[in-house]
Amino acid sequence: MTRAHLPGILAMAAIVVASNILVQFLFGQWLTWGAFTYPLAFLVTDVMNRVYGTGPARRVVFVGFLVGVGCSLIGTQIMGEFGPLVTLRIALGSGLAFLTAQLLDVAIFSALREGRWWRAPLASTLIGSTVDTALFFTIAFSASLTFIEPANDVSWAGEVLPILGVGPAAPLWVSLAVADWMVKLSLALVALIPFRLITTRIAAAS
Repeated sequence: MTRAHLPGILAMAAIVVASNILVQFLFGQWLTWGAFTYPLAFLVTDVMNRVYGTGPARRVVFVGFLVGVGCSLIGTQIMGEFGPLVTLRIALGSGLAFLTAQLLDVAIFSALREGRWWRAPLASTLIGSTVDTALFFTIAFSASLTFIEPANDVSWAGEVLPILGVGPAAPLWVSLAVADWMVKLSLALVALIPFRLITTRIAAAS
């Protein structure tokens, strides 16, 4: 890891810390503010991959993972209205989802590196974001996985409601996952603009 990689490391760490804080604050009925900052982690990973290659991108991912673990450990010690801000299931879901999705992003980006400039970041982010959402919400809230942390009551997440208030009936956590996924997909498209600007600028300066 060289000094040139430091901005990527700091950006990833800042995004992970900010997302862990902002996830405590609701935005509307289905989202938290963290839903708008967390997807930027894919932008950082893709920029690192494009400019410096697979190795540095993976190392930045591992830094983000370790920072996330630290945030989770701190969260388990902070008591909220209904118990610790971070439960075992949330910590496990968050860590596994982040690491799996980000490493998948790196692999897909690398496989598509030689195509059109937008193909690798778009495909890797879309697929990575989908896996991230599915893993986190299933591990953290699905009733089928209560054995992970029996003492943690997540029955509220299993309340059956129309998806996003208008769709077919499903557990509440499915609506939360769908809303989160839609934000990630939207930001994946928007992030193509800063991705292009940042990588072009770095290439011109090198």
